[in-house]
Amino acid sequence: MPATPNSPCRSSLARRRRSRIGAGSCGPSASLRSHRAESRGRAWPARRGPGRPCPAPGCRRARGTAISPAQPGRIWPMSLLWTRRVLAGGMLAAPFIRTAAAQQSLEWVAGSVGGGWYTMAAGLSSLIKDENPDIQIRVVPGGGLANATRVNRNTSPMGWGIDAFAASARRGEDPYKEAHAALRCLGSGYSPTEHHLLRRADAGPEDMKSILTMKGLKIACPQRSSTDEMTLQRILKFYGTSPERIRAEGGTYLNGSYADIGAAYTDGQVDYLYAALARPAAIFTEIAQGRRGGRLVAFPEDVRKHLIDAYAYAQGVLPAATYPALQSGDVPVTTMDSVILVHESLADDVAYKVTRTLIRNKGQRLVNIHASMGAWDPATSWKYQGLPLHPGAARAFREAGAMPA
Repeated sequence: MPATPNSPCRSSLARRRRSRIGAGSCGPSASLRSHRAESRGRAWPARRGPGRPCPAPGCRRARGTAISPAQPGRIWPMSLLWTRRVLAGGMLAAPFIRTAAAQQSLEWVAGSVGGGWYTMAAGLSSLIKDENPDIQIRVVPGGGLANATRVNRNTSPMGWGIDAFAASARRGEDPYKEAHAALRCLGSGYSPTEHHLLRRADAGPEDMKSILTMKGLKIACPQRSSTDEMTLQRILKFYGTSPERIRAEGGTYLNGSYADIGAAYTDGQVDYLYAALARPAAIFTEIAQGRRGGRLVAFPEDVRKHLIDAYAYAQGVLPAATYPALQSGDVPVTTMDSVILVHESLADDVAYKVTRTLIRNKGQRLVNIHASMGAWDPATSWKYQGLPLHPGAARAFREAGAMPA
């Protein structure tokens, strides 16, 4: 029956079918009946009914069907056409899906913003990405003591560490409370780190013992989670004092970022500054160029020997030309070295590519990132015994001929 304003077709499913099929009837068209027959597994009949084949290149679509311009006498099920389109789209998208899946995103915990570790990690991350587009590294601030625990827990899969402290972390020795068994490394010797003690130049004692045991001492050093601060505490203990005693005797023991403690010294809030940084350290270079200045203090032999014997530090020298405005000659100091910590679960291929990139760019390219990296030698880097060498790093050292096969 034709649809009229009062017809049941106005509110029925048949009305909606009519608007799509255009047969002028509430009942299904011959083409729709043909489609239903096909869905039940019967052969396709010749197309009949009031519908006319649509002109190429387009085609008219009925609900659930489509008329092919190439075969105007045949109605194709929409499910078949959509299946073909999905398959074709999947084939086009596959390369992009594989690229996204292959992308490695890692976090590298470094040191305080503005310090040598942060600068080096940022530069190395960029270098690694340039040669390995599938590896993306994000650098975050950290501290020498806390980094080992952070990497051991896989909070950050990579991190800077100090050779002596990393070995202590592995064994669970002071200052760590438990063994860090998941730590691995990509070698050591990446950046020798010198300890600096700076004093005011216009007044006060000049030798280390007199400075650190004086009443009313005003000294600044990095945050409590840093190897700088832990080393200073060990020196204070050697001299029979402590941060608590300094404060109790009316002094100041200030902790902060490198930028904070540098500003505190420049502004006169403190008269002494302690930090462990690879030379030349930006904080001391800036002080040397500033209005207050200062003088670097030598580490006496008994302190250097104590730190070597008790905690496996090393000793070194700040050459006279390092900070000409802060020293008149070579300054003997205690030193440490930097190791790249990684979690044991880091993929072998990633560890291999990172280490291979560092080996390939040994020399001027690393020096451009930070001058202290100029001394790094792959031939000795893998020999560090404080942590197991990651298998991926071992492969890179062997391929480069730095490590015996």
